[in-house]
Amino acid sequence: MKSQSVAAHLAAALILVSVCPSRGQLIGEFDKNALKEATETEKEKDKNDIVLDVGVLCNSEDITLTLTVTTDFFNGMIYPKGLSKNSTCMTEYIQQEGIITYVLPLRSCNTMSTDVIDGIEYFNTVVVQPHRKLVTNQGRGYHVRCRYQTQEKTLTNDFNVRFKWADSAQNRQGISALGTTPLTATAAMPASSMRIFYGEASEGLVAENVKIGDPLSLVVSIDEQDIYGMHVTECLVRDGLGWSEQGLINGEGCPEDYEIMGEFEYSSSKTTALVHFQAHKFPYTSSVYYQCNVKLCIKHAGGCDQVPPICEDGVNIVRKKRQVVEVDERNNAYDLVEREETIKVYSGLYVNEAQDLDDDEFAENLDQPDVSVYDPDTFCISQRSFAIGIAIAGLILMTAVVVAIMILVSKRRRKNLSTTGSSIYSGPYTNTAYSHSSMSRRS
Repeated sequence: MKSQSVAAHLAAALILVSVCPSRGQLIGEFDKNALKEATETEKEKDKNDIVLDVGVLCNSEDITLTLTVTTDFFNGMIYPKGLSKNSTCMTEYIQQEGIITYVLPLRSCNTMSTDVIDGIEYFNTVVVQPHRKLVTNQGRGYHVRCRYQTQEKTLTNDFNVRFKWADSAQNRQGISALGTTPLTATAAMPASSMRIFYGEASEGLVAENVKIGDPLSLVVSIDEQDIYGMHVTECLVRDGLGWSEQGLINGEGCPEDYEIMGEFEYSSSKTTALVHFQAHKFPYTSSVYYQCNVKLCIKHAGGCDQVPPICEDGVNIVRKKRQVVEVDERNNAYDLVEREETIKVYSGLYVNEAQDLDDDEFAENLDQPDVSVYDPDTFCISQRSFAIGIAIAGLILMTAVVVAIMILVSKRRRKNLSTTGSSIYSGPYTNTAYSHSSMSRRS
């Protein structure tokens, strides 16, 4: 936000105005009064809680948290819920003395906003862990809310008036500034907003926690009045971590990718624009932030003729007409050149995967590790030990197979040797004694 142009800063000031830094409302496991009572009555204080006091300062671009701890040094980390692994939003503290300060951006790091009666409210859940590597039972989660009141602003426009006879006068006398008169017009700045609804906008169901593919309606609007219309341009979606963003609507007011978001539909008064799209997200985070530029145009004299845009290949083929107005005093026509005012509008929501937790479960989860109930019949083993065990078992099995083969071969060889060395005579048999006796008798 620091690198934005002057116009962007002016636009932000018009949308979000805080007269002075004010104390925010702290809602969570401990509110501010409970924390003060804890400091006065040490006996009733939880021994595991090292946080004595939490202060919330609501600034124009961020929320600043100040924590007072019981220890002389604080070694731990503070991060928004769900972003414990993100170094951009997580802050580590090493031997931090005194008051602990943590800055939470308004339009990133899972900080979301909602419209209230008298303005806008930003909220987030911040986790304080007194250890830099482990999640312990001393960690605490605090739901922080900051409410800002919007104030009515005056919009100042500068116009250059060039009379029709100025060109001829300049040609005759060579005076370049002749016939040019600066005018200033002031009017009440219309309030602007961006809202994202679930399903149709007419149903009024604000989208806060949805799933990928859910039907959504994005509505950009300004107050109903007769002076100003608007042209929505340069819309994009950000991950809120500063890692990635995707353009949705270009500077002409035309879609960059119709599969993600189509064209805006404008009301007849040109004070409301609506577009339907399906919920999407970045693969590494559930929070998505939308941002659009709202260019104000004067309805009279054709100042808003380019709205709504007619897009061809990303270009608005409808161009603003030159504004010609008659001057009553001298009955001369002049050209009115308007300086466009641009306002930035923001909104965000959570988009979860189809298998993600429900809203209630998501709200209760504070990045604590999954704890399962002990089961004596369950045997747990690490991946490394399991791999080593599988390798050893395979080696033993192969050794057993080799030994078995060797035994079978050895037995077969022994059998062959015993068969070859036998003394039993298997050839033809002649009984010589019987034959001799038979021959004697005959003789």
